Amino acid sequence: MTTTRPPRAAPRDAIGLHGLAALGVLLLAIGSPPATARGEAAWPRFLGPAGDGSAAAPLPTELSAASRKWSVDLPGRGLSGVLVDGGLLFVTCSSGPEQSRLHVLCLDPADGAVKWHRQFQATGRTMCHEKTSVAAPTPVSDGGLIYAVFSSNDVICLDREGEVRWLRGLTADYANVSNSLGMASSPVATRGTLVVQVENDSESYCLGLDGSSGTNRWRIERPKAANWTSPALLRPDLVALQSKTGIDAVRVADGSVAWSYDGGASTIPSSCLHAGVLCVPSNGITALELDPADAAKPPRQKWRTARLTPGTPTPIAAAGRVFTISGGNVLTAGGFSDGERLWQLRLEGPFSATPVTDGKHVACVSEKGLVQVVDVTGAEGKLVSTLDIDDTILASPVLVDGALYLRSNTKLHKIGR
Repeated sequence: MTTTRPPRAAPRDAIGLHGLAALGVLLLAIGSPPATARGEAAWPRFLGPAGDGSAAAPLPTELSAASRKWSVDLPGRGLSGVLVDGGLLFVTCSSGPEQSRLHVLCLDPADGAVKWHRQFQATGRTMCHEKTSVAAPTPVSDGGLIYAVFSSNDVICLDREGEVRWLRGLTADYANVSNSLGMASSPVATRGTLVVQVENDSESYCLGLDGSSGTNRWRIERPKAANWTSPALLRPDLVALQSKTGIDAVRVADGSVAWSYDGGASTIPSSCLHAGVLCVPSNGITALELDPADAAKPPRQKWRTARLTPGTPTPIAAAGRVFTISGGNVLTAGGFSDGERLWQLRLEGPFSATPVTDGKHVACVSEKGLVQVVDVTGAEGKLVSTLDIDDTILASPVLVDGALYLRSNTKLHKIGR
């Protein structure tokens, strides 16, 4: 039986903002920055607004050639997800022989037109596996500013008009922050702090950066092992950091650890939070139920099962069910209350992208670009529609206003009703 451990003190690190000038800013704009409508972020981070891969807007379920509303070319590679904020789309890319040119683009969701395009030069290592990219982490919004993190450990903050607020090359402060396959952890922005998880075999840490300046608010040591998982936001002042050892719940204010789960965890699929329960890829799936009165208290283990073990994609949850895609390309539905396996459905894979759901349907996108929509309302899952994008897609789809946004290594696609 694994346990949750009591909190421990967090070391502080007040290293300053070295290397700002080192991040060569090219700022090659396409057009002038437009005035954009201010609105609530519709898909503000990896796994969406709820942190569980779900959206309230219905999925397009009757797919055909007419469902492809537009496709636009991107200036570089990437498997970062699309960020939707204030009625605009934001996407990151990397280009060049060594993927050292970093891109942040803003597009109009109506037609895919580029509103602005900013380019930067990487300051850290750009080595990565040929399957991945320097533009692997999904950007995040705090409702006003956009934060993009790259595998080169360059962090860029812009406003919605494309103006650079600050940028930072973390390698200037921490020289050994890479692995041979590339970094992929997506950041979290909350309470004016950007949480950046940088874990590898050499220099492993997590930073809490001031969202307005990029300076360190805190820095904590992390387990030394390559890790591609992303933090989960448990509540506005508490994030869960996943690693090979398990989960650490960290206070955003100072980086101190509120509680730890020491049962081990995957270093590829991340955890998802749904209805106060953190579904951790640990010994299959381990569901940790947070204290409803105080999430900073150690959680209790609600259930554990090996019958929902995920492959590369992160688990998602909605409407009383948790969904995983196995390494054998099988979509499995489990009961959220007890983890009991309800049904399985073999799909056409392989899969890297995390699926997305509206609670009634789940959209799974294979690496070959085959969109597969599954009706999950019955006693068994039922494949109801497919659409072949015929493009390599590793990035997780995004569901906003009834439309799916899919990014590949070369294009951004919009799929609608």
